[in-house]
Amino acid sequence: MKRVVRIFFGVLVVLIASGQVICAQSNNEEVDLFQSIFGMQKKAIVGEFLGIESNNPFWALYDDYEVKRKELGKKRLDLLTDYAEHYNNLNDEKYDQIISQMISLRKSTDKLMDNYYKKIKKTSGSKLAAQFFQLENFFASQIRATIMEEIPYIGEFEKR
Repeated sequence: MKRVVRIFFGVLVVLIASGQVICAQSNNEEVDLFQSIFGMQKKAIVGEFLGIESNNPFWALYDDYEVKRKELGKKRLDLLTDYAEHYNNLNDEKYDQIISQMISLRKSTDKLMDNYYKKIKKTSGSKLAAQFFQLENFFASQIRATIMEEIPYIGEFEKR
């Protein structure tokens, strides 16, 4: 399973790297395509990891969760675009705005996972809900780490 996830994140890094073009163009169709490719690969990994039948009520909740997760992903991409566009002209107000939005998005993502853990637990049991929660936290952590590796830190290019 870990091998499949590593391959998946290898593909994700390529997509995020190509996402720099997406950010620059701010084209919703390209963002939708990016999320669609990511979503299909992710769903296959989730299905393999959980080993459940396609008629399990989990899948309806998962699809609903993914719609909401993708909405947050678009907001995150908009924030990254804003950060990139203003990187050379950041001031105290913009630092505060960006960090405030990052905190809000992180909390919203965590709250979404928490809520769907509870919903999945009710319909499919604690073990499946815990597996979902663990896997989603892994994905979120990997995505966050990949993004942090790809973007410049504040002040990184200032003269020393």
